[in-house]
Amino acid sequence: MGHVRHLYLHMPFCAHRCGYCDFVTVVGRTGEHAAYVDALLGELELEAGVLAGRLETVFLGGGTPTFTGPSELARLLASLPPADDVTVEANPETVTPEVAQVLREGGVTRVSLGAQSFQPQLLAVLERGATPDHVRRAAALLRDAGFDDLSLDLLYGIPGQTEDDLVRDLTEALALRPEHLSCYELEAKPGTRFTHAHGAELERQAEAMEGYFERVVDVLTASGYRWYETANFCREPALAGGRDLRARHNLAYWHGRDYLGLGVGAVSTVSGERRRNLSSLARYVAALAVEETPPRALEHLDEATRARERLLLGLRLDEPLAAEGLEDVLDDVALARLVEGGLVERRANGHGPELVLTRRGRFLGGAVTAELVTW
Repeated sequence: MGHVRHLYLHMPFCAHRCGYCDFVTVVGRTGEHAAYVDALLGELELEAGVLAGRLETVFLGGGTPTFTGPSELARLLASLPPADDVTVEANPETVTPEVAQVLREGGVTRVSLGAQSFQPQLLAVLERGATPDHVRRAAALLRDAGFDDLSLDLLYGIPGQTEDDLVRDLTEALALRPEHLSCYELEAKPGTRFTHAHGAELERQAEAMEGYFERVVDVLTASGYRWYETANFCREPALAGGRDLRARHNLAYWHGRDYLGLGVGAVSTVSGERRRNLSSLARYVAALAVEETPPRALEHLDEATRARERLLLGLRLDEPLAAEGLEDVLDDVALARLVEGGLVERRANGHGPELVLTRRGRFLGGAVTAELVTW
């Protein structure tokens, strides 16, 4: 029996590929869903030795996991190892009463809905298939099925979006009373058709993004949500029956814990080695059909690399990061300058020094942490 308590499964199928997306996805292929689930379960069997007897978290991401046929999705969920927390991503237009019931009966505890926006003109820019009514209907169906842990994804920095549009999106999202919100600045990767179509507008909007970010934080924290990670918010425990509603699976990443990733394009970090399954769906399915390990790239993570990642990821959180073990990758001169500039706090407790970004430091985020790290 192994030690890994966090499992990710990648479901690549989508009805449509949005222009800004750079995830490993394939469009349609409904006739291949069963074979892909077979392959996933085959890889799970091959890798079962690294997993603990009971998992803390399982996460089905994509792609659109709920685009997978309900019977195949039910079969996959029924075959997963027991876990305390099971999250499934869903596009709102794919959530039907049948799908909601499959998720509930399959042991799913948390659903993350990709709303992105409630403004029809912005959804059209994003090439999203869901309408605002789809989002509302999906949330209602999931509530009716008994889910009491819903997350909504929103984007800001969409070409053509105004600050008023952003406030309307936040207001619409809050009206659904989600337990969790993820609010991301739109990142259009170089080479995507979205960048070709909207590159000039994205550049024009760039200077407004810090103001948009601050507005997101101000609105959500004033509404009783904890800004616990750079782009993530959850209801304060006092407003949620004492529950800690942070995304437990993602917390494992930010805390630098080992995790196993299954599926085409999936990444794992296990015992100092990073594995990345290659992105060819055909090669992935073919390898597992003959019980072979799928083609993947391997990277050894030395102690310095792991320490750098722990520093960069840990400072995304609102909780102090223990500095013990980070001495060789922490730039003391930069740290002193950033502390003096009010961007980082250095604290001491009985277990050793700790670091945490100030509110201003958190708005600057990656720019601050990049200065702290030696390479």
